[in-house]
Amino acid sequence: MVNLLDLDAARLAAFFASQGEKPFRARQVLRWMHRFGQADFDAMTDIARSLREKLKELAVVGPPTVVSDRLSGDGTRKFLFDVGGGNAVEAVFIPEDDRGTLCISTQAGCALDCSFCSTGKQGFNRNLTVAEIIGQLWQARHALGAYQPAANSAERAVSNVVLMGMGEPLANLDNTVLALRLMLDDNAYGLSRRRVTVSTSGLVPAMDRLRDECPVALAVSLHAPNDRLRDELVPINRKYPLRELMPACLRYLEKAPRDFVTFEYVMLDTVNDSEAHARELLALTEDVPCKFNLIPFNPFPGSPYRRSPAPRIRRFAELLMAAGVVTTTRKTRGDDIDAACGQLAGQVLDRTQRTTRRSFVLHQNGHEVCG
Repeated sequence: MVNLLDLDAARLAAFFASQGEKPFRARQVLRWMHRFGQADFDAMTDIARSLREKLKELAVVGPPTVVSDRLSGDGTRKFLFDVGGGNAVEAVFIPEDDRGTLCISTQAGCALDCSFCSTGKQGFNRNLTVAEIIGQLWQARHALGAYQPAANSAERAVSNVVLMGMGEPLANLDNTVLALRLMLDDNAYGLSRRRVTVSTSGLVPAMDRLRDECPVALAVSLHAPNDRLRDELVPINRKYPLRELMPACLRYLEKAPRDFVTFEYVMLDTVNDSEAHARELLALTEDVPCKFNLIPFNPFPGSPYRRSPAPRIRRFAELLMAAGVVTTTRKTRGDDIDAACGQLAGQVLDRTQRTTRRSFVLHQNGHEVCG
Protein backbone atom coordinates (compact mmCIF):
# COMPACT_ATOMS: atom_id res chain seq x y z
CA MET A 1 0.00 0.00 0.00
CA VAL A 2 1.26 3.46 -0.91
CA ASN A 3 1.09 6.08 1.84
CA LEU A 4 -0.05 9.15 -0.07
CA LEU A 5 1.31 11.44 2.65
CA ASP A 6 4.77 10.41 1.43
CA LEU A 7 4.16 12.09 -1.94
CA ASP A 8 4.55 15.76 -2.86
CA ALA A 9 2.54 17.18 -5.77
CA ALA A 10 4.90 15.91 -8.49
CA ARG A 11 5.14 12.40 -7.06
CA LEU A 12 1.41 12.24 -6.42
CA ALA A 13 0.77 13.20 -10.06
CA ALA A 14 3.17 10.46 -11.18
CA PHE A 15 1.32 7.93 -9.01
CA PHE A 16 -2.04 8.88 -10.54
CA ALA A 17 -0.55 8.80 -14.04
CA SER A 18 0.66 5.26 -13.38
CA GLN A 19 -2.97 4.37 -12.68
CA GLY A 20 -4.16 5.96 -15.94
CA GLU A 21 -5.67 8.96 -14.14
CA LYS A 22 -5.49 12.61 -15.20
CA PRO A 23 -3.25 15.11 -13.31
CA PHE A 24 -6.19 17.06 -11.88
CA ARG A 25 -7.16 14.01 -9.82
CA ALA A 26 -3.83 14.26 -7.99
CA ARG A 27 -4.52 17.91 -7.20
CA GLN A 28 -7.96 17.01 -5.88
CA VAL A 29 -6.61 14.35 -3.56
CA LEU A 30 -3.74 16.61 -2.47
CA ARG A 31 -6.27 19.24 -1.37
CA TRP A 32 -8.45 16.71 0.40
CA MET A 33 -5.51 15.30 2.36
CA HIS A 34 -3.71 18.45 3.37
CA ARG A 35 -6.02 21.42 3.03
CA PHE A 36 -9.01 19.56 4.49
CA GLY A 37 -7.21 16.93 6.57
CA GLN A 38 -9.15 14.05 5.10
CA ALA A 39 -7.90 10.45 5.34
CA ASP A 40 -11.12 8.72 4.25
CA PHE A 41 -11.33 8.29 0.47
CA ASP A 42 -15.11 7.91 0.67
CA ALA A 43 -15.32 11.44 2.04
CA MET A 44 -13.58 12.87 -1.05
CA THR A 45 -16.92 13.57 -2.64
CA ASP A 46 -15.83 15.23 -5.91
CA ILE A 47 -13.84 12.14 -6.93
CA ALA A 48 -15.51 9.41 -8.97
CA ARG A 49 -16.63 6.43 -6.91
CA SER A 50 -14.63 4.05 -9.13
CA LEU A 51 -11.42 5.96 -8.33
CA ARG A 52 -12.25 6.03 -4.65
CA GLU A 53 -12.64 2.26 -4.66
CA LYS A 54 -9.35 1.89 -6.51
CA LEU A 55 -7.57 4.13 -3.98
CA LYS A 56 -8.90 2.04 -1.10
CA GLU A 57 -7.16 -0.98 -2.63
CA LEU A 58 -3.88 0.75 -3.50
CA ALA A 59 -3.23 3.48 -0.95
CA VAL A 60 -3.69 4.92 2.52
CA VAL A 61 -3.41 8.33 4.11
CA GLY A 62 -1.33 7.33 7.11
CA PRO A 63 0.06 9.94 9.51
CA PRO A 64 1.95 8.85 12.63
CA THR A 65 -0.26 8.00 15.59
CA VAL A 66 -0.55 10.48 18.46
CA VAL A 67 0.58 8.71 21.62
CA SER A 68 0.16 11.68 23.95
CA ASP A 69 -0.92 15.31 23.80
CA ARG A 70 0.23 17.40 26.77
CA LEU A 71 -0.66 21.01 27.53
CA SER A 72 1.69 23.30 29.42
CA GLY A 73 0.56 25.98 31.84
CA ASP A 74 1.70 28.63 29.34
CA GLY A 75 -0.35 27.15 26.48
CA THR A 76 2.48 25.25 24.83
CA ARG A 77 1.36 21.87 23.58
CA LYS A 78 3.62 18.83 23.15
CA PHE A 79 2.69 15.89 20.94
CA LEU A 80 4.34 12.48 21.07
CA PHE A 81 4.04 10.44 17.85
CA ASP A 82 4.58 6.71 17.45
CA VAL A 83 6.72 6.10 14.36
CA GLY A 84 7.10 2.35 14.86
CA GLY A 85 9.97 0.06 15.69
CA GLY A 86 10.08 1.19 19.30
CA ASN A 87 10.56 4.85 18.31
CA ALA A 88 8.51 7.92 19.18
CA VAL A 89 9.20 11.54 18.26
CA GLU A 90 7.97 14.85 19.62
CA ALA A 91 6.55 18.04 18.15
CA VAL A 92 5.66 21.23 20.00
CA PHE A 93 3.05 23.89 19.24
CA ILE A 94 3.80 27.35 20.65
CA PRO A 95 0.89 29.82 20.51
CA GLU A 96 1.59 33.56 20.54
CA ASP A 97 -0.58 36.62 19.95
CA ASP A 98 0.49 37.09 16.31
CA ARG A 99 1.43 33.54 15.28
CA GLY A 100 1.26 29.86 16.07
CA THR A 101 4.53 28.01 15.60
CA LEU A 102 4.84 24.24 15.26
CA CYS A 103 8.27 22.76 15.94
CA ILE A 104 8.58 19.38 14.24
CA SER A 105 11.08 16.52 14.17
CA THR A 106 12.87 14.99 11.18
CA GLN A 107 14.69 12.02 12.73
CA ALA A 108 14.18 9.43 15.45
CA GLY A 109 17.04 10.58 17.63
CA CYS A 110 20.07 12.40 16.29
CA ALA A 111 23.55 11.27 15.31
CA LEU A 112 25.27 14.62 15.84
CA ASP A 113 25.56 14.34 19.65
CA CYS A 114 25.68 18.04 20.53
CA SER A 115 26.80 18.01 24.14
CA PHE A 116 24.00 20.25 25.50
CA CYS A 117 21.04 18.55 23.78
CA SER A 118 18.98 15.78 25.34
CA THR A 119 17.88 14.40 21.96
CA GLY A 120 21.46 13.70 20.95
CA LYS A 121 22.08 11.80 24.16
CA GLN A 122 19.49 9.21 23.10
CA GLY A 123 21.49 8.21 20.05
CA PHE A 124 20.04 7.72 16.58
CA ASN A 125 17.74 5.15 15.00
CA ARG A 126 16.60 6.37 11.58
CA ASN A 127 15.40 9.17 9.36
CA LEU A 128 11.69 9.92 9.39
CA THR A 129 9.71 9.42 6.20
CA VAL A 130 7.95 12.28 4.45
CA ALA A 131 4.63 11.02 5.87
CA GLU A 132 6.09 11.03 9.39
CA ILE A 133 7.38 14.59 8.99
CA ILE A 134 4.37 16.19 7.29
CA GLY A 135 2.08 13.97 9.39
CA GLN A 136 3.13 15.89 12.50
CA LEU A 137 1.69 19.04 10.92
CA TRP A 138 -1.39 17.12 9.73
CA GLN A 139 -2.09 15.72 13.21
CA ALA A 140 -1.37 19.01 15.01
CA ARG A 141 -3.84 20.86 12.79
CA HIS A 142 -6.46 18.23 13.60
CA ALA A 143 -5.78 18.57 17.33
CA LEU A 144 -5.96 22.37 17.10
CA GLY A 145 -9.31 22.31 15.30
CA ALA A 146 -8.01 23.66 12.01
CA TYR A 147 -10.00 21.13 9.98
CA GLN A 148 -13.34 21.78 11.68
CA PRO A 149 -15.94 23.21 9.25
CA ALA A 150 -16.43 26.50 11.12
CA ALA A 151 -12.83 26.94 12.25
CA ASN A 152 -12.12 30.27 10.57
CA SER A 153 -9.57 31.47 13.11
CA ALA A 154 -8.25 28.00 13.91
CA GLU A 155 -7.58 27.32 10.23
CA ARG A 156 -4.39 29.37 10.51
CA ALA A 157 -3.57 28.13 14.00
CA VAL A 158 -0.25 26.88 12.63
CA SER A 159 1.08 29.93 10.81
CA ASN A 160 4.78 29.06 11.13
CA VAL A 161 6.69 25.79 11.01
CA VAL A 162 10.22 25.32 12.29
CA LEU A 163 12.21 22.15 11.69
CA MET A 164 13.96 22.37 15.04
CA GLY A 165 12.64 19.30 16.82
CA MET A 166 14.40 15.97 17.18
CA GLY A 167 17.12 15.33 14.62
CA GLU A 168 19.20 17.24 12.07
CA PRO A 169 16.91 18.10 9.12
CA LEU A 170 19.74 18.33 6.61
CA ALA A 171 20.94 14.82 7.50
CA ASN A 172 17.54 13.71 6.14
CA LEU A 173 17.59 16.14 3.25
CA ASP A 174 15.61 14.25 0.59
CA ASN A 175 12.60 13.64 2.82
CA THR A 176 12.90 17.10 4.39
CA VAL A 177 12.73 18.78 0.97
CA LEU A 178 9.65 16.79 -0.05
CA ALA A 179 7.93 17.71 3.22
CA LEU A 180 8.89 21.37 2.75
CA ARG A 181 7.38 21.38 -0.73
CA LEU A 182 4.09 20.16 0.73
CA MET A 183 4.16 22.89 3.37
CA LEU A 184 4.62 25.52 0.65
CA ASP A 185 2.17 24.07 -1.90
CA ASP A 186 -0.98 26.18 -2.31
CA ASN A 187 -3.00 22.98 -2.74
CA ALA A 188 -1.69 21.70 0.59
CA TYR A 189 -0.71 24.05 3.44
CA GLY A 190 0.17 27.20 1.48
CA LEU A 191 2.76 28.48 3.94
CA SER A 192 5.12 31.29 2.95
CA ARG A 193 8.81 30.45 2.53
CA ARG A 194 9.47 33.16 5.10
CA ARG A 195 7.32 31.32 7.65
CA VAL A 196 9.06 27.96 7.31
CA THR A 197 12.47 27.66 8.94
CA VAL A 198 15.03 24.87 8.76
CA SER A 199 17.56 24.73 11.58
CA THR A 200 20.90 23.06 10.95
CA SER A 201 24.05 22.43 12.93
CA GLY A 202 26.04 23.26 9.82
CA LEU A 203 26.07 20.46 7.22
CA VAL A 204 27.66 22.60 4.54
CA PRO A 205 27.02 20.52 1.37
CA ALA A 206 23.39 19.99 2.38
CA MET A 207 22.97 23.73 3.00
CA ASP A 208 23.99 24.32 -0.60
CA ARG A 209 21.52 21.69 -1.82
CA LEU A 210 18.69 23.17 0.24
CA ARG A 211 19.44 26.60 -1.23
CA ASP A 212 19.12 25.19 -4.75
CA GLU A 213 16.18 22.81 -4.22
CA CYS A 214 13.84 24.49 -1.72
CA PRO A 215 15.17 27.63 -0.05
CA VAL A 216 13.26 28.57 3.09
CA ALA A 217 14.33 30.62 6.10
CA LEU A 218 17.56 29.34 7.65
CA ALA A 219 18.67 29.07 11.26
CA VAL A 220 22.16 27.84 12.14
CA SER A 221 22.94 26.34 15.53
CA LEU A 222 26.18 28.20 16.19
CA HIS A 223 26.64 28.14 19.98
CA ALA A 224 30.34 29.06 19.96
CA PRO A 225 32.50 31.80 18.44
CA ASN A 226 35.57 29.68 17.67
CA ASP A 227 36.44 26.22 16.41
CA ARG A 228 38.00 25.01 19.63
CA LEU A 229 34.83 25.51 21.67
CA ARG A 230 32.45 24.56 18.86
CA ASP A 231 34.30 21.27 18.32
CA GLU A 232 33.36 20.45 21.91
CA LEU A 233 29.75 21.66 21.84
CA VAL A 234 28.79 20.81 18.24
CA PRO A 235 31.01 17.94 17.07
CA ILE A 236 29.99 18.25 13.39
CA ASN A 237 32.19 21.36 13.44
CA ARG A 238 35.20 19.05 13.21
CA LYS A 239 34.03 18.12 9.70
CA TYR A 240 32.64 21.51 8.64
CA PRO A 241 34.56 24.17 10.61
CA LEU A 242 33.60 27.81 10.87
CA ARG A 243 35.83 28.83 7.94
CA GLU A 244 33.52 26.69 5.75
CA LEU A 245 30.25 27.40 7.56
CA MET A 246 30.31 31.20 7.30
CA PRO A 247 30.78 31.23 3.48
CA ALA A 248 28.00 28.63 3.20
CA CYS A 249 25.68 31.00 5.06
CA LEU A 250 26.51 33.75 2.58
CA ARG A 251 25.86 31.44 -0.36
CA TYR A 252 22.50 30.45 1.12
CA LEU A 253 21.41 34.07 1.31
CA GLU A 254 21.71 34.37 -2.47
CA LYS A 255 18.36 32.52 -2.78
CA ALA A 256 16.88 32.73 0.71
CA PRO A 257 13.43 34.28 1.28
CA ARG A 258 14.88 36.39 4.08
CA ASP A 259 17.95 38.60 3.84
CA PHE A 260 19.54 37.28 7.00
CA VAL A 261 20.53 34.06 8.70
CA THR A 262 19.42 33.45 12.27
CA PHE A 263 22.25 32.24 14.47
CA GLU A 264 21.04 30.24 17.46
CA TYR A 265 23.25 30.46 20.52
CA VAL A 266 22.51 28.46 23.68
CA MET A 267 23.72 30.28 26.79
CA LEU A 268 25.86 27.99 28.98
CA ASP A 269 27.10 29.29 32.31
CA THR A 270 30.88 30.08 32.16
CA VAL A 271 31.23 28.07 28.94
CA ASN A 272 30.34 30.44 26.08
CA ASP A 273 28.71 33.47 27.72
CA SER A 274 31.50 35.93 28.55
CA GLU A 275 31.93 39.41 27.10
CA ALA A 276 35.02 38.15 25.30
CA HIS A 277 32.88 35.46 23.65
CA ALA A 278 30.41 38.11 22.50
CA ARG A 279 33.15 40.20 20.92
CA GLU A 280 34.62 37.13 19.24
CA LEU A 281 31.16 36.27 17.93
CA LEU A 282 30.79 39.70 16.38
CA ALA A 283 34.14 39.34 14.63
CA LEU A 284 33.21 35.89 13.32
CA THR A 285 29.89 37.00 11.79
CA GLU A 286 30.73 40.55 10.71
CA ASP A 287 30.40 39.71 6.99
CA VAL A 288 27.20 37.65 7.30
CA PRO A 289 23.84 39.48 7.46
CA CYS A 290 22.35 37.91 10.55
CA LYS A 291 20.35 38.13 13.72
CA PHE A 292 21.04 36.29 16.96
CA ASN A 293 18.61 34.24 18.98
CA LEU A 294 20.03 33.65 22.44
CA ILE A 295 18.61 30.52 24.06
CA PRO A 296 18.77 30.11 27.84
CA PHE A 297 19.92 26.54 28.41
CA ASN A 298 17.17 24.16 29.49
CA PRO A 299 18.56 21.51 31.86
CA PHE A 300 17.91 17.79 31.48
CA PRO A 301 18.91 14.89 33.73
CA GLY A 302 22.62 14.14 33.66
CA SER A 303 23.66 17.31 31.87
CA PRO A 304 26.90 18.90 33.14
CA TYR A 305 25.78 22.39 32.06
CA ARG A 306 23.94 25.19 33.83
CA ARG A 307 21.92 28.05 32.42
CA SER A 308 23.72 31.37 32.23
CA PRO A 309 22.43 33.84 34.84
CA ALA A 310 19.88 36.31 33.47
CA PRO A 311 22.14 39.39 34.01
CA ARG A 312 24.91 37.77 31.99
CA ILE A 313 22.50 36.91 29.17
CA ARG A 314 21.29 40.52 29.15
CA ARG A 315 24.86 41.82 29.02
CA PHE A 316 25.74 39.44 26.18
CA ALA A 317 22.70 40.65 24.22
CA GLU A 318 23.57 44.30 24.90
CA LEU A 319 27.03 43.87 23.43
CA LEU A 320 25.63 42.33 20.26
CA MET A 321 22.92 44.97 19.90
CA ALA A 322 25.41 47.79 20.53
CA ALA A 323 27.22 46.56 17.42
CA GLY A 324 24.00 46.90 15.43
CA VAL A 325 23.03 43.21 15.33
CA VAL A 326 19.38 42.37 15.98
CA THR A 327 19.35 40.09 19.01
CA THR A 328 16.49 38.34 20.75
CA THR A 329 16.44 36.14 23.82
CA ARG A 330 14.13 33.17 23.44
CA LYS A 331 11.43 32.97 26.06
CA THR A 332 11.44 29.57 27.72
CA ARG A 333 8.15 27.91 26.87
CA GLY A 334 6.76 24.54 27.94
CA ASP A 335 9.57 23.59 30.30
CA ASP A 336 7.03 22.20 32.79
CA ILE A 337 6.27 19.44 30.24
CA ASP A 338 9.86 19.14 28.93
CA ALA A 339 8.88 20.87 25.70
CA ALA A 340 11.46 23.65 25.81
CA CYS A 341 14.35 24.02 23.39
CA GLY A 342 16.87 21.20 23.78
CA GLN A 343 14.56 19.09 25.93
CA LEU A 344 12.79 17.04 23.25
CA ALA A 345 13.65 13.39 23.74
CA GLY A 346 10.79 11.15 22.68
CA GLN A 347 11.76 7.48 22.63
CA VAL A 348 14.56 6.15 20.46
CA LEU A 349 15.66 2.57 19.88
CA ASP A 350 19.31 3.59 19.65
CA ARG A 351 21.20 1.97 16.79
CA THR A 352 24.38 3.89 17.61
CA GLN A 353 24.64 2.27 21.07
CA ARG A 354 25.46 5.71 22.41
CA THR A 355 23.26 5.12 25.43
CA THR A 356 25.19 1.94 26.24
CA ARG A 357 28.53 3.68 25.87
CA ARG A 358 27.43 6.59 28.04
CA SER A 359 26.13 4.26 30.74
CA PHE A 360 29.51 2.53 30.79
CA VAL A 361 31.26 5.90 31.25
CA LEU A 362 28.89 6.74 34.08
CA HIS A 363 29.56 3.41 35.77
CA GLN A 364 33.31 3.66 35.38
CA ASN A 365 33.83 7.27 36.34
CA GLY A 366 30.87 7.98 38.59
CA HIS A 367 29.84 11.05 36.62
CA GLU A 368 28.61 11.89 33.13
CA VAL A 369 31.00 12.82 30.36
CA CYS A 370 29.49 14.48 27.27
CA GLY A 371 30.74 14.72 23.74
